[in-house]
Parts: sequence; structure tokens; C-alpha cells
Amino acid sequence: MSSPSSINCQHCGFSQLCLPFTLNDSELDKLDQIIQRKRPSHKGDHLFEAGKPLQALYAVRTGSFKTYTLSEQGEEQITGFHLPGDVIGFDAIGDQQHPSYAQALETAMVCEIPFNNLDHLLDQVPKLRQQLMRLMSQDIHGDQQMMLLLNRKTAEEKLAAFLTNLAQRFGSRGFSRKEFRLTMTRGEIGNYLGLTVETISRLLGRFHKDELIHVDGKLITIANFEELSRVAGMAQIGR
Repeated sequence: MSSPSSINCQHCGFSQLCLPFTLNDSELDKLDQIIQRKRPSHKGDHLFEAGKPLQALYAVRTGSFKTYTLSEQGEEQITGFHLPGDVIGFDAIGDQQHPSYAQALETAMVCEIPFNNLDHLLDQVPKLRQQLMRLMSQDIHGDQQMMLLLNRKTAEEKLAAFLTNLAQRFGSRGFSRKEFRLTMTRGEIGNYLGLTVETISRLLGRFHKDELIHVDGKLITIANFEELSRVAGMAQIGR
């Protein structure tokens, strides 16, 4: 197994989804010099917590994370699920402090990108600034799509859209889009979509019965992607 420090941007399989995209070898070397690759996060570990100052952005290398906020009553509201290639922490740039929490859903590894160093590097590498803005724009678009989904879709459409989007995200990362493991609980999916855990379980059972998907514990197999997409109304969820 490779040590954390032996992985670099140039040889990362997710570079086209992340900050290194469009950079040449010299520019990649400059980015690599500021990135910190530390030991794995374990399930339940936090990358950052709400109210803490912005120290770094985090690019997911392996595993997955959820981001969430807490209400004044301490109720959790999940705002996103993050896979390898995703960058977490953009929402802290404006106020220089995190408005949300990022927690590992399983053993995971990240590239930690110190923000002050990144900010300095943006002046030296214009293409890096462009890529950062592109990723932030995608983040905003994902938020907008999520709001549309929650406001307009039925429970069936919400879950179908969630599953088709997750499948597409896995596929874009070189994984199987047909078969994947849910690292989040049904309760967490329900929290994200504004549905009860009972509704999630019932709909998964219905989709299974209708042969849209096969469910084996946390393992999901997409049996009929076209029909599942039709149920979703071709909706897309950003994260």
C-alpha cells in the first residue's frame, strides 16, 4: 500500500475532477508542494466543524464524507455527500470560517490544501484560479439543483434522482455506475432528501420489486437505469 506522501496530483486518478485539471507538469509540481497528505480519517471523524476558521480545503482521495449543519435545537441537516475527486470547504471562503461540519462516513483519505498557500499560488498559476472558480460554480449549481428537487419532486422522484445521480457520479470516477455500496444510512439519505427513513425503506423495496434496482443490504445494483431515470424525471442532484 502506498504511503500518504507517495501519491501526487500527476498520478491521481481523480485529477480531472479536482484542482489539478488543466495544469501542466510545472504547475502541478507547485500545487503538489503545498498539499498535505495525512493519515486516514476514520468513520465519524470530522475534517472541520462549524464556526472554526478556514484553514484548508480538502480534496477527497478515498472514501466518502457528509457535510451537515446543526439547528439551534441541535438537529442535523445533511447538505451533501462527497466522493473521491470532490473538494470540500468552499462554503467557508466568504466569511473565512466554516458554516457546516464535514464528517467521514467510512475510512477515508484527503489531500489537505492549506488555504493561505493556495491563495498565494493562485496569483502564480492563473489556470488554477480558473479551475477553482469552475469547481465553486459547480458547487453553487449543485445547491440550486438540490433546492429545485426538494421543492418540486415527489418522494419517488427524489429517491430515484438521488440513486441515478449517485450512479453517474461513481461512473464519472471510473467506478461501476451499475453496482455500488451506499456508505450513508437510510436515515441519512432521508435527512438529505427531506423524507423519513420509513419512506426511504419503503421506496427501496418498491424499486426492488419493480426491478429498477436490486437491494442487498447496502449494495445497490441498478437493474434498469433508463426507467429509474424516467421515474426521477431526469432530475439531477449536485452532491
